[in-house]
Amino acid sequence: MIQTVSRTFFSSLAASSTLKNLASKYGMRGPRSFARRFIAGETVDEAIAAARAVEATGLLQTLDLLGESVANMAEADTATRAYLTVLDRIVDAGVGRNISLKLTQLGLTIDRATCVDNLRRILDVATRHEFFVRIDMENSPFTQVTLDVFEVMWQQGYRNVGVVLQSCLPRSVEDARRMNELGARVRIVKGAYKEPRSVAYQDKTQVDAAFVEITKLLLTGGTYPAIATHDPAMIAAARSHAAQHGITQDKFEFQMLYGIRRDLQTELRSDGFPMRVYVPFGREWFPYFMRRLGERPANVSFVIRGILSER
Repeated sequence: MIQTVSRTFFSSLAASSTLKNLASKYGMRGPRSFARRFIAGETVDEAIAAARAVEATGLLQTLDLLGESVANMAEADTATRAYLTVLDRIVDAGVGRNISLKLTQLGLTIDRATCVDNLRRILDVATRHEFFVRIDMENSPFTQVTLDVFEVMWQQGYRNVGVVLQSCLPRSVEDARRMNELGARVRIVKGAYKEPRSVAYQDKTQVDAAFVEITKLLLTGGTYPAIATHDPAMIAAARSHAAQHGITQDKFEFQMLYGIRRDLQTELRSDGFPMRVYVPFGREWFPYFMRRLGERPANVSFVIRGILSER
């Protein structure tokens, strides 16, 4: 119940342009700023530095240039060009070639065909340089169209692209089966968006149970799934299922968010599991940051302590 209220509260804050402007002005100022626990920085240079630091500890990483729901096609084109620049910079820097992106950042809410073209532009360069591209899942109004766009790319022969499913949505069990049939790589998450009862579980136990069910489906019948969670119980369930069915550690990976549960990240790496850190960056970091606060009330106390330490 507390988590539901927290998520609702921070979702409303994420929509505030006033707070966004204030956060953009002060939130990333200085190396100890309150947002830097969860955001690598605003520039690609900062992101690459963070990626290098992650890789130096033996972890994998994926870079995500934050942004969503652009207002027009010009902004979608700008975002696409920015991603192409990021790909070039990653190649030059020699860090791991793995990125994540959102379709509304590429113009999905304005014109689907143009969004597909923008995604294709990115995938073409990504294919040439052997990148893997993960299409992030956004809130439920975009679930079906995201999967549709993914399948269009898949049917056109792109195999360096994967997708995300959210266990808070009952439909995700069948979506996981469909992705397994295709041979597509899936990241399973619980879901960070505030969703209505008509389409999503509201009870944590249901979300957790679905997460475990989908994890087992992906481990047993999927293609190199990514188990994205900071929940020790979910991690234990995945490890147990893999061990019971002889699924070796090289057949899947765990993923966690930048700045969250570093102890678990280190533990999984030490136990021999591939462990990838989702590294977000960019000027449009505020909505993402608010969702992270809404997911875990404990994150709020961290931010408050950080703000007070700056005074």
